[in-house]
Amino acid sequence: MALKDASAYNIQFHKGKPILIDTLSFEIYEEGRPWVAYRQFCQHFLAPLALMAKTDIRLSQLLRVHIDGLPLDLASRLLPNKTRFDFGLMAHIHLHAQALLRYANKPPTTPQQGRGMSKQSLLGLIGNIENTVSKLEWKPAGTEWGDYYAITNYTDAAFTQKREIVSEWMNRVSPLSLWDLGANNGFFTRLASDKGVNSIAFDGDPAAVEQNYRKLKADNEQSILPLLLDLTNPSPSIGWHERERESFLARSPADMILALALIHHLAISNNVPLQHLANFFQDIGRWVVIEFVPKSDSQVQKMLKTRVDIFENYSESEFENAFKKYFVIHEKVDIRESTRHLYLLEKR
Repeated sequence: MALKDASAYNIQFHKGKPILIDTLSFEIYEEGRPWVAYRQFCQHFLAPLALMAKTDIRLSQLLRVHIDGLPLDLASRLLPNKTRFDFGLMAHIHLHAQALLRYANKPPTTPQQGRGMSKQSLLGLIGNIENTVSKLEWKPAGTEWGDYYAITNYTDAAFTQKREIVSEWMNRVSPLSLWDLGANNGFFTRLASDKGVNSIAFDGDPAAVEQNYRKLKADNEQSILPLLLDLTNPSPSIGWHERERESFLARSPADMILALALIHHLAISNNVPLQHLANFFQDIGRWVVIEFVPKSDSQVQKMLKTRVDIFENYSESEFENAFKKYFVIHEKVDIRESTRHLYLLEKR
């Protein structure tokens, strides 16, 4: 058999592993027929991976605009010239793009007798593509939060207490699903996934997400999925009638949300008022664990060094007032050897 479709949307994650879910993409292989999904595979898989590995990891975001894969002529222009000396990238992206442009406006022709692709040639093509993909590598480093836990201002005692409290609250709530927003490498997400809770670890830093995914693979974890997400610009509804692919919010709510050391980034770095944050969290989850980081904290002080402090409403009391409108505060704990506080909230 052969695949007639090679869309990245046909791949979903189940128990930590990517699987092909579209059985209708299989068709009976016919001797001499070329691989009809070749172009789609290059647009959905090879081109994005090559751009992320060879140019810039942030170019993955182009897939949000090009729902049916990256145009190969665009990928060819964005890739560095040195990739033209890589046989696989030269053949499957650069020359492939040139061929598509060359024949774009020509009328279709009927293939001549005997000009098809033999099975041996097809297997050779697939083997070369597989080899080209397997050589692509990106080292998760050099981003803002890739080494977050190496630069945190927690003492060992504070970090241990935070872990114990969050784990205890998970046991109390017993969620079936959990979203960790700003999960970094997934340390606290694993407190839930290790209990068998289906968990998604969201973070806006690609290095942190990559580190999380590599650990997941190495440890054969089955209850956690690391995803790249910018909370200030989350995945929208896209495609036909804006209903083909659901937005981030449309996939909520989760039973429990973790927002650990996140609120100050949204409120101060991104100017989101506390009342808007409270409204957002009540939309996406029933139980919410929030770590509030006050202005006196050294991490917040670093953030305020580069901007004018216009955040007179950013305080512990204002936070509680904003969230009480939508949540019941079941518990508040002061983290020892720290100015931070942990809250367990339940949506009204």
